[in-house]
Amino acid sequence: MYAFPPLFFFYSFPASFTYVFIEVLVIYSILIYQKKNPSTYHFLNFHSMSTKKVVLVTGGSGLVGKGVEAVNARKPNGEEEWIYLSSKDCDLTDLNATRAIFEKYKPTHVMHLAAKVGGLFKNMAHPVEMWSDNVTLNDNILRCAKEYKVEKLVSCLSTCVFPDKTTYPINETMLHNGAPHDSNEPYAYAKRMVDVLSRAYRREYGCNFVCVIPTNIYGPHDNYHLQDGHVVPALIHKFYLAKQENKSMTVFGTGKPLRQFIYSEDLADLMIWVLREYSEADPIILSVGEEDEVSIGDVVRMIASSIGFTGEINFDTTKADGQFKKTADNSKMRKFLPDYKFTPMSEGIQKSVDWFVQNYTAARR
Repeated sequence: MYAFPPLFFFYSFPASFTYVFIEVLVIYSILIYQKKNPSTYHFLNFHSMSTKKVVLVTGGSGLVGKGVEAVNARKPNGEEEWIYLSSKDCDLTDLNATRAIFEKYKPTHVMHLAAKVGGLFKNMAHPVEMWSDNVTLNDNILRCAKEYKVEKLVSCLSTCVFPDKTTYPINETMLHNGAPHDSNEPYAYAKRMVDVLSRAYRREYGCNFVCVIPTNIYGPHDNYHLQDGHVVPALIHKFYLAKQENKSMTVFGTGKPLRQFIYSEDLADLMIWVLREYSEADPIILSVGEEDEVSIGDVVRMIASSIGFTGEINFDTTKADGQFKKTADNSKMRKFLPDYKFTPMSEGIQKSVDWFVQNYTAARR
C-alpha cells in the first residue's frame, strides 16, 4: 500500500535507527539515479566523500613524472597521496593490465604523462609504432578513468599537435586547424585525439578530463639516447662524448629552427596547478613566453658552455631540420598565473648537464 514506511513506523524505533534508515535510503536513491543517468557520476562521485586524494601518475619515472615527484617533495600536500607508475609496473597498451592498476590503487585523480616518445629521427623511422602505441595507451587510460569514476584526469599533449601551415603565435583555438608537420604526423595525430576523446567523455559522461599543451620539455631524467632522444638530451650526450674523446662535434641540421623550451620541474609545477585548479574543457598551453624562444644553434652553444666543451662545432646541413618554428602563445596561462617565474634556460641547461654527468651510468641512454 505504501511506497515507503508511514511516518508512525519511525516512532516505534530509536532516533538513531531512523537516521540510519534515512541515510541508507538517500544513498540507495543516488545509486539508482546514477545507474539511470551515467553522465552524472562525476558530480555524484563517492570518491569525494574521502578527504585524501589519490593521484596516479602514468609515466611517473619519466622526464615530467620525475619533475612532479621533485616538486611534491619540495612542497608536500598532506591531503594527497601520489603514486608514480613506470612502464615496469604496467604495460598501458594492455587494457586488462591497465584495469588491474586502477583496481589496485583506486585513484581519485590521474595525471597522464605516459607516451611512446622520441626525437625527430625516431618519429620519421617508426611512424606506425608512434601512432598505434600512443592511441592504444591513451584510449586505455581514459576508458579506465571513466570506468573507475576518477574525479579528474589531466593529459599531457605537445605543441607538435598544432598545424604545420599556420599563423604565429599559435594558441589553443588553432589545435585542429590543419595537418601537423609530416615529420611527426602519426605521433601528432595520436596526441590530438586525446583532446578529441577527452571532450567526448566530458560531453557524453560528464567526465572532468583536461588537456595541457607544453612546449619542448627538457631537464634531468630525460632520455639521452643519441638517436631516439629529443634535441636537448641527445645533444647533451653527444657533447659529453665529444669532450671525453677530445673530438669535434657535429650537429644535425642548420641550427636555425626556433623553439620554446620549458624546464621539466616548471612544467611539473604548472601541471600540479592544473590538477588542483583548472577544469575547463578547452586545453591550455603551458609555456614560456614568445620572447624566450631560442634557436637550436643557441641551445648548442649553451650546452657546450655548460659542459665545458671547447672543440670545433659543425652543422651538418644535409640532415633534416624538421618544423622551422611552432611559437606558442601562453597568454591564457598568464591570465591565471600572471606572476609565474620560469627557470631561465641557461640555468635549466646547466642543471640538466650536471645531472647527466653525475648520473651517466644510470641515465637512460
